Amino acid sequence: MADTAAPQQNATPRNVYAFGLTSLLNDTASEMAYWVLPAFIASIGAGPAQLGIIEGVAESVASIAKLFSGYLADRVSRRKPLVVGGYVVANAVKPLLALVSSWWQILGIRFADRFAKGIRGTARDVMVAESVDSSRIGSAYGLIQAMDSAGAIIGPLAALALIAHFGMRGVFWAAAVPGGLAILVAWLGIRETRCADDKPGAGTLTVTDDEHCDAPVRPPVLSAPNQSEMTRLSLPAGFYYVLAVVTLFSLGNSSDMFLVLRAGSIGIPVAQAPLLGLVFNITYTLLSWPAGKFSDRFSRSTLAAAGYFVFAIVYLVFAIAPSRLAIWTTMAFYGLFYSLTNPVLKALVVETVAPEVRGRALGIYFFLTSVTTLLASVITGELWKAYGAQIPFYLSSGIATVSAGLLLLRRERADS
Repeated sequence: MADTAAPQQNATPRNVYAFGLTSLLNDTASEMAYWVLPAFIASIGAGPAQLGIIEGVAESVASIAKLFSGYLADRVSRRKPLVVGGYVVANAVKPLLALVSSWWQILGIRFADRFAKGIRGTARDVMVAESVDSSRIGSAYGLIQAMDSAGAIIGPLAALALIAHFGMRGVFWAAAVPGGLAILVAWLGIRETRCADDKPGAGTLTVTDDEHCDAPVRPPVLSAPNQSEMTRLSLPAGFYYVLAVVTLFSLGNSSDMFLVLRAGSIGIPVAQAPLLGLVFNITYTLLSWPAGKFSDRFSRSTLAAAGYFVFAIVYLVFAIAPSRLAIWTTMAFYGLFYSLTNPVLKALVVETVAPEVRGRALGIYFFLTSVTTLLASVITGELWKAYGAQIPFYLSSGIATVSAGLLLLRRERADS
């Protein structure tokens, strides 16, 4: 046993860093295209309503795929093909944006991109949770999120450098380079975390010496639940409370592209849209890992509630839009919201359920939040068109404030 423990201890960080590097490269490709997309949509004759439909449908597709991926992640014996396949499809379709001439074609590409993200996303997060000790789950999610958002810094900078010389379509073609590297790192670097001779539930789960397996140190033998035991596993009330609060918040959390459009409506040039992504992602990158590590020591509910309060402030400022300087400053502050919620809420969901149903729990969590994000994007687009930009931003700010209070109430109930 001593002979196998050391390699596994050394191998455990490998998966976290492999996932992190893959996320960095993939998000570089995605953000190169993402922050140029609103201006590109406008250049082919579409507007906020069409953007709302595109982003809303894209996120709803991702949500359904994440739900399905979560179901598979709890049952398949190998999850790596789900993850690598998702990266392959997403990065194969992004460069096709350079060829489109209508917003319907953009919708189709975003559909494929987000579907692929959904398929890989839940399986990846389950693998991350299995790659580290339970006391370091928040830190692992935070590190990967920091690498992801670092890619979101590189992406807008690359887009800014390329757009002046090659135009928006040239940026889409160039996104194929980091996208291809992301596929290569995922294929070569990621190791399986479920190491067994048989499928889950078939009996005893034994850690093997498979060179493609990266599992944390466990007791010599783990008895996996059989099929009848797995069907009896249920999700606890604490999970459903968190799910309800996050779903409520998501009703006000429309696509970030509306922030870009709002910035444009008060005079920030379209060419500077990638810089908005840059200032937001600098904060996001710097604070994600510390926030994840902090959540391993203190209340995750309180940290996430603080993130919701940050969101409320940001959307309130965007509604008022007092000056361009206020928009730039608030966009940087916006990164704190993501740092305090994305890695922390995933860790909160994982810690509230049994390991055997992590995939299902994460899949449901991603599904409901994405469906409500679809509604939020469509509602924001329609409210904007009917009443102007201020009303949807005020509404989002109010919903976030209520959601933060409910998360703090969960902390009080847990402490009582």
